[in-house]
Amino acid sequence: MQEELRILITAEDIAKRIKELAKEIEKDFGDEPLVFIGTLKGAFIFLADLVRYIQKEDIFIDFVRVKSYGYSDKSSGEVIITKDIEIPIEGKNVILVEDIIDTGITLDFLKKHLALHKPKTIKICALIDKKERRKVEINPDYVGFRIEKGFLVGFGLDYAERYRHLPQICEVIK
Repeated sequence: MQEELRILITAEDIAKRIKELAKEIEKDFGDEPLVFIGTLKGAFIFLADLVRYIQKEDIFIDFVRVKSYGYSDKSSGEVIITKDIEIPIEGKNVILVEDIIDTGITLDFLKKHLALHKPKTIKICALIDKKERRKVEINPDYVGFRIEKGFLVGFGLDYAERYRHLPQICEVIK
């Protein structure tokens, strides 16, 4: 079955906002090195664009992969790490990059997990902050867009592994 999609945020608006987020991060951290940790699979497009706009020499990139949705549009509520970080983050400034904050369960779990590695700081950067189904309070440090509700796809966000490739953010109309 093919879902109907409605564009909520254009590719141009996303690119503009990512540039602004990069400038905010640069301003906050000055010349200090940064470790960007992207959550796979959803944040890979956002992370790639974000780091290209940051004008720093000392940027390190790693990924973590967790599972909480599977092939459904609902979170299971259980978070499992399927790929952990590989570079040391002790004493480093970490920016945890997420495609969307939805229930907050995954991000809360990841922030606590990364804190065990004793970084200097952990900041959260999310492309989308959507509070419709929030179960755990998360206050991201950098937010691309706040969207009240809807099931979103595109720009890394998927529905059963589909639609990640779209250059814009769309709402799935069921």
